[in-house]
Amino acid sequence: MKLKDKTAVITGGARGIGLAIARAYAEEGARLVIADIDQGAIDEALATLKGEGHGNERLLGVRLDVCDRAAIDDMVQRAVEQFGGIDILVNNAALFDMAPVLEVTEASYDKQFGVNVKGLFFTLQAVAKAMVERGRGGQIINMASQAGRRGEALVSMYCATKAAVISLTQSCALDLIRHGIRVNAIAPGVVDTPMWEEVDALFARYEGRPLGEKKRLVGEAVPYGRMGRPADYAGPAVFLASDDSEYVVAQTLNVDGGNWMS
Repeated sequence: MKLKDKTAVITGGARGIGLAIARAYAEEGARLVIADIDQGAIDEALATLKGEGHGNERLLGVRLDVCDRAAIDDMVQRAVEQFGGIDILVNNAALFDMAPVLEVTEASYDKQFGVNVKGLFFTLQAVAKAMVERGRGGQIINMASQAGRRGEALVSMYCATKAAVISLTQSCALDLIRHGIRVNAIAPGVVDTPMWEEVDALFARYEGRPLGEKKRLVGEAVPYGRMGRPADYAGPAVFLASDDSEYVVAQTLNVDGGNWMS
């Protein structure tokens, strides 16, 4: 029960890595705010958590578009009103797109930076303000990516957004630690979630591959021997949210099966 009676907000929390982290936090005693743009997925996630024995009074689902500043403020207010404050934020909401540099559109650029950078930052800002007002500190975990550690020919904009997440993690951590708020990040590698079907289809289009081949190849290339699974991120997220990581500040933890070493 490392997170007993703590309140955690998880954006993009209704599916994939976000839901895996939510389930782990619930097992560790946390109250949960599942914030996601897909109301249907929120409903399914809450039903799953309730079915696993986590009481309705400890769960709050909020439809959230992180590109909407008013919606972010509303989510924070609802979390504070229901649970008294926020102790943990997992900034997990993100989206992916890809194209050769000569084909990147302004719309794709705006959408990726709007969600992955602007949405992440202003969610962090709104939650951090609530944490400072409460005066009890907190933990903020940003989901970065191995793509933020290097460039990739077809993924220029996504790589740039995740590099920005790593940089923002460092800057925000150095500013907020004086308030007792620890900011860190997790950098996943290739993770077997439903989104990878879309990624695989894009690679098939731009690299002329049959469907499924790119996914198989990237999994085989991981030193560990397979793609990541959402559950692989639950333990690291619990660690960074708990007192076990009390002296860890401004770090981006690689959780990628050995793909990137730093």
